[in-house]
Amino acid sequence: MQPTRAKLVLENGSVYKGTAFGNIGEATGEVVFNTSLTGYQEILTDPSYAGQMVVMTYPLIGNYGINPTDNESGKIWASAFIVHEVSRIHSNFEASQSLDSCLREAGVMGLTGIDTRRLVREIREKGAMRGIISVLDESNETLCESARKSPEMSGNDLVKTVTTNKNYTVEKDGAHYHVAAIDFGIKTNILRMLHDAGCRVTVLKAATTAEEVIALNPDGVFLSNGPGDPSAVGYAIETIKKLIDYNRTTRPLPIFGICLGHQLLALACGAKTFKLKFGHHGGNHPVKNLSNRQIEITSQNHGFTVAMDSMPEELEMTHLNLYDNTVEGIKHKKLPCFSVQYHPEAAPGPHDSHYLFNEFTSLMDLTQPTFSKK
Repeated sequence: MQPTRAKLVLENGSVYKGTAFGNIGEATGEVVFNTSLTGYQEILTDPSYAGQMVVMTYPLIGNYGINPTDNESGKIWASAFIVHEVSRIHSNFEASQSLDSCLREAGVMGLTGIDTRRLVREIREKGAMRGIISVLDESNETLCESARKSPEMSGNDLVKTVTTNKNYTVEKDGAHYHVAAIDFGIKTNILRMLHDAGCRVTVLKAATTAEEVIALNPDGVFLSNGPGDPSAVGYAIETIKKLIDYNRTTRPLPIFGICLGHQLLALACGAKTFKLKFGHHGGNHPVKNLSNRQIEITSQNHGFTVAMDSMPEELEMTHLNLYDNTVEGIKHKKLPCFSVQYHPEAAPGPHDSHYLFNEFTSLMDLTQPTFSKK
């Protein structure tokens, strides 16, 4: 079968010609790159990639196929997938289909055969840009204009597109803790890690109010990862503000945030966020734990970050990104609230930061010593 020619046109007019795979058609989104060597299935199904076209820096993608167990959500959220070379064969004892067929079934477009090194360099130098992938024989100028008309990431509340439609509970036999997890785009492995830490988890819609959370009488609150601009999710910020006030006035209620949840916690405390030039996406980002001076290799996926100079006195920075000296972790100086920008649950890895789930359960032990009597 003859390959279908396709091209990527960025909003600045740059053109990258290749061939289409997966769903054949057209796709738009913000173009970002990911430096992970493996884990493309987890990346594609991470809700934090909603509205984005993902470029993989590793040159050969798809060689171990797709399996039924490694999805981080129920669908592919990336709007398109861009690789230097897509493997037409795959070999893995768990694989049930190829990357090409998976994207085709999901209606997600792929682009292969382009110079991904050149594309990544352009994003690093000029910043993340909106783009369009098309097989239509339209002029580059027309496609460029279409890219410019696609939604910008700044000011965009994408949480409402990825959050659960219905609250649900992940049960745990002999659970020691009950955690209310607000779903801004939660990943499967986060739920697995909380479950393994002894938590029964009630997963709540993103628009859940503080009063509804408190009515569940949880031992802790988890704020999940998610896509888009944190400052656009005003309803979540308001909920977290009220939960912090509940912490101050009524009883200690541990709060743990990851990624977007980290940014929302910071905003609720009075800090500000800003958009990074090209974001942090990959599984090899060094982060310094400022309490023990150890370096953690972390998995990251975010385009916004907390402005260090905007942090109020009540917040303390706990982790620092060693690539660009941005904020990677915070904690409240008086309340049992903390968060990290990176993904400690990282699937497929690295696993340097798993200890944070134990820190969360330790806080619940301190604040809810009578859980066993519930």
